Amino acid sequence: MPQIAHIANLWSLVGHPSPLKEWSLERKIKAVAAAGFDGITTAVTPEHRRLAEKHGLRHILGFISSDEPAEFEKLIRAQKESGAVQINVQMDNHDTPPAVATKHWLQLERAAEKVGGVVCSLEIHRDCCTETPEKTYEIAERYHRATGRLIKMNFDFSHLAIVKHLGPDNYIARLLDHPELVQNSEQVHFRPFNGHHCQVPVTHKGALTPEVKSYLVFVEALMRLWKKAPHNKNKTMFACPEMGPYWPGGGGYNITGLPPAWPDAAVLRGELHKAWKRA
Repeated sequence: MPQIAHIANLWSLVGHPSPLKEWSLERKIKAVAAAGFDGITTAVTPEHRRLAEKHGLRHILGFISSDEPAEFEKLIRAQKESGAVQINVQMDNHDTPPAVATKHWLQLERAAEKVGGVVCSLEIHRDCCTETPEKTYEIAERYHRATGRLIKMNFDFSHLAIVKHLGPDNYIARLLDHPELVQNSEQVHFRPFNGHHCQVPVTHKGALTPEVKSYLVFVEALMRLWKKAPHNKNKTMFACPEMGPYWPGGGGYNITGLPPAWPDAAVLRGELHKAWKRA
């Protein structure tokens, strides 16, 4: 049967519980384990690996961000040496042409093959080569023409939803329109969104928000689609409840008046598991 592994992004714990009293790395990782997560994701170091193993977290997912092919091998190797098997990649910039981005991704794949033992996924993300659906799927098509294979992506649909100004009634039809690419993914960033905001609160006054309830309908459809692929019957979906923190000056995903990122991420982890069982 397909499996799910719940992965906490340590980014959700930046400045938690307050900027002046931010927890130590070990306290954060201990809290991740206590909340029922199976692993962590960040730009990992040997210290992350040591603490994850100490607190019984099975999965370490790495992260790199680069537009310099000459750096790819070094960056991938550093993540692998810190325990990562799965690596999330934010690549290039908002103005990188898809033809150039495809060339870069092929170079990154060759670097990953040289390092060995890692799976790299191209994240859909703003200010990267995948900032719009048109760019994202052109890269996927160019990659397919060049290799005959499906590109491996880390889907964060929150970015595409706001680009296209979607609503709950068309999340599924408009976002799950490339089913084979979704089914080929291994990492998914589950940031709750609507068509106006790429991150909406999970809770308000102790209850789930209407926004996240609408989002979870989409989540269940995504998970059902992924599970339907025969090649996923013995695979694991690495599911990250991707809640960004408040940033000084109001520049973050979380904004004044919303719940803190980490408690909402922990609640969302439980809702993702319920959706997985329903799917």
